[in-house]
Amino acid sequence: MGVLETAAAVAARRVSAIALAEAALARIEALNPRINAVTRTLRDRALREAAAVDARLAAREDPGPLAGVPYGVKDLFDVAGLATTAGAGRLAEAEPAGEDSAAIARLSAAGAVLVATLNMDEFAYGFVTDNARWGQTRNPHDPSRFAGGSSGGSAAAVAAGLVPFALGSDTNGSIRIPASLCGIYGNKPTHGSLPMAGVYPFVHTLDDIGAFARSAADLGAVDAVLRGGARTPGRPLGRPALLDGWFQADLAPGMTAALAALSAGLGGLPMVELPGVARARSAAFLITAYEGGTLHLAALAEDALSYDPATRDRLLAGAALPEELYRDALAFRTVFGAAIQAAFRNHDVLIAPATYGPAPRIADPFITIAGKPQPARANLGLYTQPISFLGLPVVTAPLAVDGLPMGVQLIASKGRDAELLAYAAMLEAQGLTRSHPILLETAA
Repeated sequence: MGVLETAAAVAARRVSAIALAEAALARIEALNPRINAVTRTLRDRALREAAAVDARLAAREDPGPLAGVPYGVKDLFDVAGLATTAGAGRLAEAEPAGEDSAAIARLSAAGAVLVATLNMDEFAYGFVTDNARWGQTRNPHDPSRFAGGSSGGSAAAVAAGLVPFALGSDTNGSIRIPASLCGIYGNKPTHGSLPMAGVYPFVHTLDDIGAFARSAADLGAVDAVLRGGARTPGRPLGRPALLDGWFQADLAPGMTAALAALSAGLGGLPMVELPGVARARSAAFLITAYEGGTLHLAALAEDALSYDPATRDRLLAGAALPEELYRDALAFRTVFGAAIQAAFRNHDVLIAPATYGPAPRIADPFITIAGKPQPARANLGLYTQPISFLGLPVVTAPLAVDGLPMGVQLIASKGRDAELLAYAAMLEAQGLTRSHPILLETAA
């Protein structure tokens, strides 16, 4: 069951929250070894929260809009009583968090039941969820392939049916890329619109939190709770266009064909080319390296060897960047922002691939860019980094394709999150996008 279906069943007392929590924990125990999405199960907390939901129902009280829905969180959200590791072994024995992050507090108040913390790239610096301490998260559709990252544990857990929804974070594509590769919906909101209190930081200029779910409607329901208000669906946006140029280069043949099919299903989309995309991606790299490196510089000076070498080397390089380059990168947002706002004068939704194609194999972790192999860990954000560079809201929607899943970015101007989620739901209702959940029980 999805988020809304589960909450409705609990509210109608067709199933207890306790039974759902027990079932989720049993699924994790049985199936997680195949995909390695979960870092910790939270049995005591889950059963306590579920019992509280059932008690509210027994007392004829409102159990909340997410009553009894099990979920997991990327391991950079503060969970009271647990160390917030941010995927780093060096933080595994850190002081436990004194309280839940703001996002988890809102979900708990809405009746959701936290059952697990989920795997991620160390300090959210990567696109493949290959973690030195907790291991490689694998794609539920083909465990020989990447799930994406850095929120790969969250996406894999939802796609595999371990939980109906999960929280992740997105700096350069860390929600959008795993959603695409795992065949589910992912939401990167307008920058700064969801609460970041109690979330381990990476790049303050670009960091956002968001959710994964198996339907656009479920994504909207979780987003409403995270915003602290009642669910008020927006009217679907119109006037879509397909991004050209940079966003059509280096695509796998299957992605090119899938985008053509989506365009045809929408009556033939106009093409829009944005100037300065390559520079925007470079600027996103610079901002990420500089802010991430600066954030970690003191800890690196104290104990650099406690970091994963792949993370450590990039952070050290970022900390060495001249501040002038960083300031230039920030300033380019004004220039690139003007270009994309010009496109929004004629179009409400810009559509672009979220990834170049389906998930690459773990044993051959390269993708081809401009005819040359490049490491997937740093380059799966080819199409996502220029968009989050501006803090725009983006919903990743899985394309209606056979075989391994691939997704598109549905992009709107700032503040139009509700309308964008409604547009994603409309595409889903029309059969132009669809989730690709997989039941590992029946997988070969």
